[in-house]
Amino acid sequence: MAAAPVMAAPESCENVKSDISQRIVNNGVPESSFTLDIVPGDQADKPDAQVVGHCANDTWKILYTRTSGASASSGTPATPDGARTEPQ
Repeated sequence: MAAAPVMAAPESCENVKSDISQRIVNNGVPESSFTLDIVPGDQADKPDAQVVGHCANDTWKILYTRTSGASASSGTPATPDGARTEPQ
């Protein structure tokens, strides 16, 4: 049997993702230094990723991941609300 196809995230999730991205950029984080991914809620446990939002009645999660373009000046990633997280 073939594996079930991955369902596409609802359009509302794209709107939430866009809003979160804008908030991160407004906090001084360059767009090239992070990615946001929409994943099913049961697949949100990814290494080096932080859940920064959810949508569709919490069935989808939005994950923030720093990329190689990240600035090393602060040493900690900004969350969408502007708070800094401590290195683990």
